[in-house]
Amino acid sequence: MIKIKDLAKSFPGPGGRVQVLKDINLEVKKGEILGIIGPSGAGKSTLLRCLNFLEKPCRGTVSLEGEILNNLDPAGLRRIRQKTGMIFQEFNLFYFQNVAQNVALPLKIQKTPREKINKKVEQLLQLVGIPERASSYPAQLSGGQKQRVGIARALACSPRLLLSDEATSSLDEENSNSILDLLGEINRELGLTIVLITHEQQVIRRICTRVVRLEEGILREGNREKQFNSSEQNRGRNLELLRGF
Repeated sequence: MIKIKDLAKSFPGPGGRVQVLKDINLEVKKGEILGIIGPSGAGKSTLLRCLNFLEKPCRGTVSLEGEILNNLDPAGLRRIRQKTGMIFQEFNLFYFQNVAQNVALPLKIQKTPREKINKKVEQLLQLVGIPERASSYPAQLSGGQKQRVGIARALACSPRLLLSDEATSSLDEENSNSILDLLGEINRELGLTIVLITHEQQVIRRICTRVVRLEEGILREGNREKQFNSSEQNRGRNLELLRGF
């Protein structure tokens, strides 16, 4: 799914350029859940943003499903990003739009017919367990519910890759585990490749199939057995509905 070769990234600083990523080489297989762990400031978020060229590497290449992102023009990058969903620590919802409108936004940008948007949004909210919140606004939601909206929106365009930037670090343990179980089931049922960054060991233990550690911009690989705990058994039926989109 992803191949990174000799990737490096630096940013300008007061005393010259600061090297954030150093000669990163990494392959991510289709359907796996890769965890990128490391201390704050290690470059995890920068690496994640390089995967869809929200940050352009200073050196090295990134390819997605065999297509080298370095070679793409802006239109090509927009097309690639449609294959990639992203969820964030701070949710990044539009507070002047209700839940259904937030989830529908990527589909509206793609000029999807209204009837299909309505059906897809309904199914996605059922999938993430908050169908009754369609007309609520983000200010009326708990943190866990906001993150479920973020996941539904990230899945709206049927991506093949999901990037998670500390998506559970602002949640309590119960909500965090519930969100991780949801991501695990989405991965298992839809075959969605997930790359997540975290500094929390329990995230790695709960759903990741493989782990790499980033320290001072240098990547170190490791492996572990997958541990998956499922909740809300009715999600399987809802995931089946989404396969037709």
